[in-house]
Amino acid sequence: MADEPNAMSERTYVALLRGVNVGGKNRLPMRDLVSLLEDAGCCDVQTYIQSGNVICCAQVGLASRLPALIEGAVAERWGFHVPVVVRTRDELRAVAEGNPFLETGVDVERLHVVFLADAPSPAHVAALDPDRSPPDRFVVHGHEIYLHCPNGVARTKLTNQYFDSKLATTSTMRNWRTVLKLLELAGG
Repeated sequence: MADEPNAMSERTYVALLRGVNVGGKNRLPMRDLVSLLEDAGCCDVQTYIQSGNVICCAQVGLASRLPALIEGAVAERWGFHVPVVVRTRDELRAVAEGNPFLETGVDVERLHVVFLADAPSPAHVAALDPDRSPPDRFVVHGHEIYLHCPNGVARTKLTNQYFDSKLATTSTMRNWRTVLKLLELAGG
């Protein structure tokens, strides 16, 4: 079932928080995050693993405020800034269906998606260096960047910081397995 576009409808969203519970820094209990979103008016809130993946339903009007709402509440309650990127279930489905590296038969354990808060300008995309981190490859498509990192993501120079600075936006990365699991949990 497609998400309805009118302002009174409820949609399923996936909120992706960057840098949560990484190496003991920026610890954010997921049950507290669930309560925060429920108190804000979201329903059917669930998290996936302890790294800032939230699936919820919300009225369309509330959803447009979700990133700022989550960022503000985390800063107020836990004292650190966490960038948040949100996708609808249908947008996440399109991401899963549009991965150009699946067609080449690569190892899916080496695939990642960088979710961008804003679509980058063509000029910013053109300024990206395709040879920054060989043999890693990337494809920018709309609000996402598909990554193939044959030597693993820990060794790549294609980081959130690189893409944020070059594309003038905020990004957060998920591995392919997590993208598919989030889509499943979102009912997609």
